[in-house]
Order: sequence, then structure tokens, then C-alpha cells
Amino acid sequence: MTEDAVVDVPDRELLTIGAFAARARLSAKALRLYDRLGLLAPAHVDEATGYRYYRAGQVEQARLVAMLRQLDMPLARIAEVVAAGDGPTAAALLGMYWADVEARVAGQRTLAEYLRGRLSGRSSEMYERFAVETVEVPAQVVITETRHVLAGELPAWIGASLGRLESAARECGGVTAAPFVVYHSEVSMESDGPAESCVPVADEAAARAWVERHGRARGTKVRVEPAQRLAYTRITKAQVAHPQIMAAFEAVEEWITREGLEQAGPCREVYFADWEATGAEDPVCDVAFPVS
Repeated sequence: MTEDAVVDVPDRELLTIGAFAARARLSAKALRLYDRLGLLAPAHVDEATGYRYYRAGQVEQARLVAMLRQLDMPLARIAEVVAAGDGPTAAALLGMYWADVEARVAGQRTLAEYLRGRLSGRSSEMYERFAVETVEVPAQVVITETRHVLAGELPAWIGASLGRLESAARECGGVTAAPFVVYHSEVSMESDGPAESCVPVADEAAARAWVERHGRARGTKVRVEPAQRLAYTRITKAQVAHPQIMAAFEAVEEWITREGLEQAGPCREVYFADWEATGAEDPVCDVAFPVS
């Protein structure tokens, strides 16, 4: 006798897995999988036979799990939605998940368009959208925080680290120039840099004293950034997102080569605007390379 066969049910309100599967319009195999994954447990399991029994009231939950799996929702998030039950909390959890999906797809769509441009030989057309200039930057004392970080973690880390360093700078004579982030090696989904957040400060002695008192936990340091010439292009808040920003970096690199210059240090992003107060089309950042 199989689990789906007609059997004596211990409670008249309980359904065999076969009867329940028919009501839920799912297979018994799917129900066993949901049980194994901890998403939908039977109301009763016969200790002698191991047969599963379900209540009619579990039908909607079974259908919900099936539909959420069709959205490729991770098991842990399905469990959260199911635990929340029907109502605004469950709807909000689904909304947050779908917003994440749409953001990821939007990023992938942009990357695909960017790669199509490169593969079709239209890179020069993309680079022409970026105006590249040079600027002379004087030597400056910077208080820094360095971390190995992947692309997905980068935006949150940049905001948090620059916030910490700007707070420290208030005890070091104040911030004297735009904060910037230096990439000592590639940061991508597979490569973790490191990246270095830097905030120029007025008082080197005070900065070194602050680091001695507070900076060891996060590897905060003080160094003197030498005077240098930067080749840069200015981008909007929307263009800072990955992969849009890749085209900006490549445009500057292509310009440097075309002008017969040499890269003289690691690339960087210089943040000169209030991030929270700016809109998507407002200029917020310079993508730059030291050149000689």
C-alpha cells in the first residue's frame, strides 16, 4: 500500500497526501519536498506507517509555497512569508523580495547593454559621452580605512567608512577636501580589492593621535597623499552604480592612452557632493587616475 492510497484516517478532518495533493493541485512529490524543506509540514504523520495527513485549511499555504518557488524565492524568505500568514506583513516581505529582484535584473540589463556595446565594437561611442579633463591636486594629509570588499558590499561600506572618517576628521582640524576611495586592486563580484576610503584632514599630528587612540579596531591609518595630476571624468549619481561606472573608468583609461600619458597610481572615485541631498541626474563623483 502506498502513502497515496485510501487508508483509515485518524481524524475525519485530515486528508491523505493524495487527497490533499488533488485539492491543492500539486503532486505528492512536491508536498514531500516542502515537508523536507521545512516549508509545509503535515498536520499528522502516522508513527507506524509514516503516512502524512493534512488539514483542508493547509491548501492555501501549499499553493502559496508553490507560487513563491516559481518566483525563485530562496527557501529562508519563503519560510518568512509563510510564517507571517496572510496580511500586510507577508505582502511587505514579498514586496521587498521583488524589489531586490527588479534591482538585480535592472543591473544585469545595464551590464548586458554595456557588453553588447563592447562586443559590437561600439566602445568609442560609449566613451564619447564622458568628458575627460585633468586637474592638479596638492599634497594632502588623509585619514584612511582599508578593507577587502566585493562589489555587492561596496556601496554600504563606502558610505559607512567615509562617515566614520569624516566624524574622526572633526577632531583633526576638519575636512579639507573631497573624500575619495582608492582601488588598489579590482573590486568585482569575484575580486575583493582592497579598497581604501580616504578623508583629507587639516591637522596631521591630531590625526595620528586619533588613530593611536581609536583607529586600531578598523585598521585606520594616516598618510600623506603626494601632489599629483589627475585625469578625471565627472559622473552623475545614477552613473555611480555598477556596471554603469565601468564605462566611465574605461573612458578615462582610453583618453589617457590617446593623449600619450601614463597611469601613475591606482584609480579612485572622488565624492564631492552630499549623496543624500542629490538626485539621480546630479553630478556627485569624479572617476580619476593619477597620470604623468
